[in-house]
Amino acid sequence: MSGRKKLIEVALPLEDINREASREKSIRHGHPSTLHLWWARRPLAACRAVLFASLVDDPSSPHLADKFPTEKDQKDERERLFEIIRELVKWENVNNENILELARAEILKSTDGNPPPVLDPFCGGGSIPLEAQRLGLEAHGSDLNPVAVLITKAMIEIPSRFAEQAPVNPDAQSALNLSGMWKGASGLAEDVRYYGEWIRKKAEKRIGHLYPKVQLPKEHGGGDATALTWIWARTVKCPNPACGGEMPLVRSFWLSKKTGKKSWIEPKVNNVDNTVQFKVQKGNGVPPEGTVNRQGIRCIICAATVPFNYARAEGKAGRMSQQLIAIVAESNRKRVYVSPSTEHDLAVTCVEAHGVPETDLPDNALGFRVQLYGMTQHRNLFTARQLIALTTFSDLVNEAREQVKADATDIGCEETESYANAVATYLAFAATKLADRNSTLTSWNISARNPRGTFARQALPMVWDYCETNPLENMGGFSGVIGWIVKALRFLPTKLTGNAQQLDASELSMDLDQVLVSTDPPYFDNIGYADLSDYFYIWLRRSLRNLYPELFNRILVPKTEELVAAPHRFEGDKTKAEEHFLTGLSKAFRIIRKSAHHEYPMTVYYAFKQSEKDNEDGGISSTGWIAMLEGLLKAGFQITGTLPMRTEKIGRAVAIGTNALASSIVLVCRLRFDNAGPEKRKGFISTLRRELPDALRHLQQGNIAPVDLAQAAIGPGMAVFSRYSSVLEADGKTMSVRTALQIINEELDAYFTEQEGDLDTDTRFCVSWFEQYGMEEAGYGEADVLARARDTSVEGIAESGILHARAGRVRLLNRDEYLDAWDPASDSDLNTWKCTQYLIRALEQGGETETARLVFQLGSEQSENARELAYRLYAICDRNGWAQEAIPYNTLVTSWANIQAERKDTAELAEQQKLLPEES
Repeated sequence: MSGRKKLIEVALPLEDINREASREKSIRHGHPSTLHLWWARRPLAACRAVLFASLVDDPSSPHLADKFPTEKDQKDERERLFEIIRELVKWENVNNENILELARAEILKSTDGNPPPVLDPFCGGGSIPLEAQRLGLEAHGSDLNPVAVLITKAMIEIPSRFAEQAPVNPDAQSALNLSGMWKGASGLAEDVRYYGEWIRKKAEKRIGHLYPKVQLPKEHGGGDATALTWIWARTVKCPNPACGGEMPLVRSFWLSKKTGKKSWIEPKVNNVDNTVQFKVQKGNGVPPEGTVNRQGIRCIICAATVPFNYARAEGKAGRMSQQLIAIVAESNRKRVYVSPSTEHDLAVTCVEAHGVPETDLPDNALGFRVQLYGMTQHRNLFTARQLIALTTFSDLVNEAREQVKADATDIGCEETESYANAVATYLAFAATKLADRNSTLTSWNISARNPRGTFARQALPMVWDYCETNPLENMGGFSGVIGWIVKALRFLPTKLTGNAQQLDASELSMDLDQVLVSTDPPYFDNIGYADLSDYFYIWLRRSLRNLYPELFNRILVPKTEELVAAPHRFEGDKTKAEEHFLTGLSKAFRIIRKSAHHEYPMTVYYAFKQSEKDNEDGGISSTGWIAMLEGLLKAGFQITGTLPMRTEKIGRAVAIGTNALASSIVLVCRLRFDNAGPEKRKGFISTLRRELPDALRHLQQGNIAPVDLAQAAIGPGMAVFSRYSSVLEADGKTMSVRTALQIINEELDAYFTEQEGDLDTDTRFCVSWFEQYGMEEAGYGEADVLARARDTSVEGIAESGILHARAGRVRLLNRDEYLDAWDPASDSDLNTWKCTQYLIRALEQGGETETARLVFQLGSEQSENARELAYRLYAICDRNGWAQEAIPYNTLVTSWANIQAERKDTAELAEQQKLLPEES
């Protein structure tokens, strides 16, 4: 097998993979992510494609030269493999045995019938080992985090162990015993459903009195209704001595903005005793503005402006309270909004929780803000009623486990203990997931008209007006969560048994050799997995401590060993935190190198950027990438490819100006040859200039988002840098990764500058002007000098309709100032700048369909020029911090595949119309 080139090292149908990976974010029914929450989980479609392409031979591989001798033969065979991938990545085919068997057959053919085991030493949410198992591979996952390990066990170990087994619950046993009908994990899923309902009924008997019915007003038909959600406002005493009232802290008073169903909360101030009451209103009115915004707090009673520091001090002093402001109820299967009542207020304020976890929140952690308001323990994140509910459901998991065990014993089940443990694991997931929708950090989603989860983001920020859901009902309740878990169980593969262990990647001691490694390591200082997962760990531990003693032998999740650059764990020392990350990651990669199969490339996902000014020369560097790349290079790996795998929805702009990427950059790595020698700086730059432009064009052809291009360019740049044992500076010192990255960024800028030479003269002027002045005005003299240098004139550009020149001042026209009726076919002053701006305006106003019509009118060459210009303009915006202007250029590129598909339909329709007989 020596010297075989794998498909992933040559080409992939990236747009097809990216489309499915992006789409996966909106899939819920049956998706494994609904088993339990995990942060930054890799899309299954991307993992499946990467694993398949890492094992399957590319037709250009030397050992296939006789079979595919020409480039056409290789291209045809590659396209056949692409078709398999296109079907393989679709969610609809996730359990399609015909497609999966076809993929497995290709893997066996390329591995001589002996595929290597797959290892992910940073398994997190378990996506990679799960998809390895789905492809018929021996799957292994490990992680330091016990929550991650348990999630992975629940996906790759437990379902296969009890595959094809009939349920043990009495209802299933009393029915026709068709054991052969229980395919895969459906029997296990049925028991999880049954015993989940068993728990809910028990819980209702114990705590149902805490969730009273709602008395509906006449406009909603009167009578009793079930409360689904209570909406509360935190309150603090107004510091104004003349007021002293309890200020409600509310972000927004809206409940629903849906046409015909508008509802809001109307505050009513009593100026006699300086109190506030709340009443739900509906109709065409508008509520008052919220009392909290970015600037601070407004007292709704006396209109005093109060800084956040005051609320923080009150919170730390234990003087922050809460007030019920609305109730969401269910009546005749419809959601209704009801004004608060004293009975429902007392249901929370007059109860006390006992026996709850007394674990501390970290003093300081990535994304944590609640400690500033006096929330120093996990219990502070919940109301007393929520704590009672969570302890009740968690404790009932153990009671349900004993019931499963008894029922299994009654029917002569062989593995009663282990099976009861399996069912209890998923029941504990459901009980723990309640905490995501039952804390004082959930908020009301006005658009969806339901509560958001606590972890709408990978953080624990302060929430002013929060939701409390009814755990005994479906919306955010235990039954609803059980339903999601049951659906997910039915979609899990069961043919092979995987293995998940709790191991520190930098101390990896798995008894494995010759493995294919695919992994998604931590993102430097972007996500504090350990601190975040404590939130769930404390409840899982309460239910499962005796079942998994090795995972729950600590009070909280291990922190010290976690590979993140968290300064708060090193007394605020950023340098020590970075050193910890780099040392640990390098050690992990060195250990991985010993186990990695030399015939297969290792793949490493990375989806984090941290651009910062280098103190020495002002150049742009990337600390997170430096740590990652140094770890790989020190361990003896070289980068042979880079693939932008889109993991967020198309058109996503949240990454602009932040540390989040819309794409995961998958680095394809091989073990560096022992005979690799050093290279001088001059030779490195010369090779980089020769190879980087082609790689960048390939990335652009794959429609990588402009927001991610600079990060993706690191791959091919480092592919050159890492092929040498070292790169030597003029003074003989070894070039650092930081310096190499700065050189790669410089060559990226040079690539864009060179592209400008292919543009028309008017567009070149606009790009240069935009780079200097953006959309602002400047003097005519500067414009005239620039225009002459570009062999054009200010007057000519102004006449073309893209430049405003008057009274000695010049500026680029905004898109909304362009002519409404524009026909490119009759425009004698057509240029790429104008085409790009009109395409963006079409996308903003008419969507992809309207943009496709314009692309059809422009023709392939002009529209492609516009797409390429969008990359250049985005880069200028990014460098100047013009986030709002950057978004449209990013969106145009990421929407391009859909636009092209629409354009094809437009072209076919136009062709058909040509064939129609003319009217007489």
